[in-house]
Amino acid sequence: MTQHTTDQTVLAHIERLVAEEKKLYAKGEVSDGEKVRLGQINIELDRCWDLLRQRRALREFGRDPDQAEERPASVVENYKG
Repeated sequence: MTQHTTDQTVLAHIERLVAEEKKLYAKGEVSDGEKVRLGQINIELDRCWDLLRQRRALREFGRDPDQAEERPASVVENYKG
């Protein structure tokens, strides 16, 4: 993420990742390398959505959204639903 993260910078990053994902899928057959990249995109999207949720929750409770921290994939990918 950027040096100063805002909701807009997180959303812009999400949009770039989704565009890349769509581009890869639009090619039709996906190579092994592209499958790896798609997996990386998926994890990065999860981390971005997590960061955005944290920012919104902090703001909702009157706290500074800049206190939100990007969590490692090992945390975000192991949430229990």
